[in-house]
Amino acid sequence: MARYKYIDTNPRLLPVDLAAQLLPGTLEHALHHLLGHVIDLSHFDARFRNDETGAPAYPPAMLLQVVLFAYAQGIVSSRGIERACREHVTCIALCGDTAPHFTTIAHFVSTLGDDIAHVFAAVLAICDAQGLIGREMFAIDGVKLPSNASKQRSGTRTDFARQATKLEAAAATMLARHRANDALPVEPVLEAKAVQRVERLTRDAAQLRDWLATHSDERRGAKGAIRKSNRTDNESAKMATGKGVIQGYCGVAAVDSAHQIIVEAQAHGTGSEQELLLPVVTALKPVLAPHTLVTADAGYHSEANLQALATLGVDALIADTAMRRRAFSRATSSTMPPRAPVSVPRASRCTEKDSRA
Repeated sequence: MARYKYIDTNPRLLPVDLAAQLLPGTLEHALHHLLGHVIDLSHFDARFRNDETGAPAYPPAMLLQVVLFAYAQGIVSSRGIERACREHVTCIALCGDTAPHFTTIAHFVSTLGDDIAHVFAAVLAICDAQGLIGREMFAIDGVKLPSNASKQRSGTRTDFARQATKLEAAAATMLARHRANDALPVEPVLEAKAVQRVERLTRDAAQLRDWLATHSDERRGAKGAIRKSNRTDNESAKMATGKGVIQGYCGVAAVDSAHQIIVEAQAHGTGSEQELLLPVVTALKPVLAPHTLVTADAGYHSEANLQALATLGVDALIADTAMRRRAFSRATSSTMPPRAPVSVPRASRCTEKDSRA
């Protein structure tokens, strides 16, 4: 009988050169080199006040390397990134085997603000210096993304005032019932759930009144129409998608045709793509060349946008809503050959009954 060597797969301590895990030509090597040695991250220093007292902080360069690499691998949760820093050898090499806690990662990501914009601008400058931006054509398109906000908390100031009045009336009714029970000779036991419901109704009504007091003006759209606000995330908006209505943002990106480098990216709390074309084109002005062509689909088409692009002197190719219908009708009428009528000789015609016979 054949004998084989025993393969031991149990955990063991092995000497690992972490720097050797970042192979040249890979994404992790580029992140480590650019964020650690090329891109200026000194603006992150203003976050900390631990020059003389306090514990040392994790370097922002290390956190950015780990987060961006994890995003590229499809890991988008802070707990998942922490687990990768303990188990994934590439993440272990990027973080120097320190494995930051998921709360540290979550706080870092949620407070990036404008600091991350400087990093992306520096990356774009490096790509431009390497000749990766051709400036022949920029394609603009977007996608609707859900936000961490409830659709039920959306509405106008009138809607919120009506909800607050309704909650206050319900709480008052329950309290009146409670006082009426107190006046009885034998007081019934007030259930704990009823007490909690009164407290919840009163608290929700107070939150609505506080929100109305701090947001005295209605949220307006581009044309002056009243737009629904959201008490959880007031910058997001309700928008229709192929999978129903979501509370979220419309993310728009402009991509260079040469190497698919994203040269501009924005997120807007509106579902109307027509409102988003000009902000993106305006942000593209520093990288536009006289020969650059901007393209977009029919969702960005409007007469106002075309006139504004002509005023800005930007060459653009934007489909209109009737483009496909015209192209299809032109193809069927001019390029497709007419179908010849098919005639069946009378002698060959027969019914199903005749064929069975």
